[in-house]
Amino acid sequence: MKSIAVIGSNMVDLISYTHRMPKEGETLEAPSFRMGCGGKGANQAVAAAKLGSSVVMVSKVGDDMFADNTIRNFQSYGIDTKYVQKVLHTSSGVAPIFVNPSSQNSILIIKGANEFLKPADIDKAAETLKKVELIVLQLEVPLETVYYAIEFANKHNIKVLLNPAPAVPELDIEYACRCDFFIPNETELEILVGKPVDTIEEIRDAAKVLLDRGLSNIIVTLGARGSLWLTKDGSELLVDPIKVDAIDTSGAGDAFIGCFSHYFVQSGDVEFSMKKASMFAAMSVTEKGTQFSYPSIEQFNEFAEKHAN
Repeated sequence: MKSIAVIGSNMVDLISYTHRMPKEGETLEAPSFRMGCGGKGANQAVAAAKLGSSVVMVSKVGDDMFADNTIRNFQSYGIDTKYVQKVLHTSSGVAPIFVNPSSQNSILIIKGANEFLKPADIDKAAETLKKVELIVLQLEVPLETVYYAIEFANKHNIKVLLNPAPAVPELDIEYACRCDFFIPNETELEILVGKPVDTIEEIRDAAKVLLDRGLSNIIVTLGARGSLWLTKDGSELLVDPIKVDAIDTSGAGDAFIGCFSHYFVQSGDVEFSMKKASMFAAMSVTEKGTQFSYPSIEQFNEFAEKHAN
């Protein structure tokens, strides 16, 4: 089995399901609460692992009550945690998430130990990382670490995927151009480019700004509108969404990234991997939570068979 490395974040998700968000100074009762393991890096690693990928995680946890549980959670999915290290006198990352009755979410993140993931941690994992087929990155860890990971991947001829989430305007697009895949959602694309993304045509125009700057491949995830792949040579593909009754959209983007990574590493086929990822992300929003909602390979195969074109 070809392997994947996820260099990035982990969080403890604190999920509140609300009737509405409180106004300033107002206290409201929420109908339910759930706590789980999350963080963009961790979610993507778990999604790929649940589909059968061999995954190594490079990340940091704190020295609090959440740390050992996070490590055990990775291990329960068969993820290699040799390079998930504790940071003394520091909290683990946490993410309070608020989900409204329309299944839309608002999220705060407190990075905690994720801020301490440094280039030296990549060097410590170098011998293992040199053996993987794909390195997956996000932006919940320091940018210097993301840039160093891209340099490492380029040096060792390893494919690299960057999910620029959460989007930061100061992201150096020159580094993004050194990645094989750049996968934002439409909101992240808008932040990075400063152009409207209300229609498919506007999204296409915004994506072309980055292609003109040197990106090879950009895949924009569009939620209920599917996903759009554009390349520097002018190729384009719009993958239609899978229609489902959404309960909670938390972690759907990470589900897409993890699934895409799994199938691309195994097949090398971008279109096939996008279609699988769209199905996997769609299935994830039919359950509450993030990693809780990701199906097993058996559940996913059954779902995919029903929704195959």
